[in-house]
Amino acid sequence: MLKHPRYVLAVRDLACSSAHYRDVLGFTVHDLAPGWAWLERDACIVMAGECPNAIAPADLGDHSYFAYVEVSDVDTLHAELATRGAEFIKPLRSEPWGMREFGVRTVDGHRMMFGQPIA
Repeated sequence: MLKHPRYVLAVRDLACSSAHYRDVLGFTVHDLAPGWAWLERDACIVMAGECPNAIAPADLGDHSYFAYVEVSDVDTLHAELATRGAEFIKPLRSEPWGMREFGVRTVDGHRMMFGQPIA
């Protein structure tokens, strides 16, 4: 059955995107084959491929969301990413569907959500 999701993204500038994931989102960057990077933080993995002519995520509208990552301490993660200069697209808040969550936008314009079940 399903285990650990891995996300595959097209990015226009791999060096810029890798630096953002490392410096702002706290991921470790592993270079793969030319034009590819493996971005890893705990069990969350993003495989980024350099595609200079790809459609900008901003042009995808609502389809620029690519991940909802469940975390064990959403408040601490939010505070960490705030100190790293993350661009928040949704403030940290508790939602009626039982999740405490927030959203960020990457340097490429992709949007990610992070959430924790409300106990």
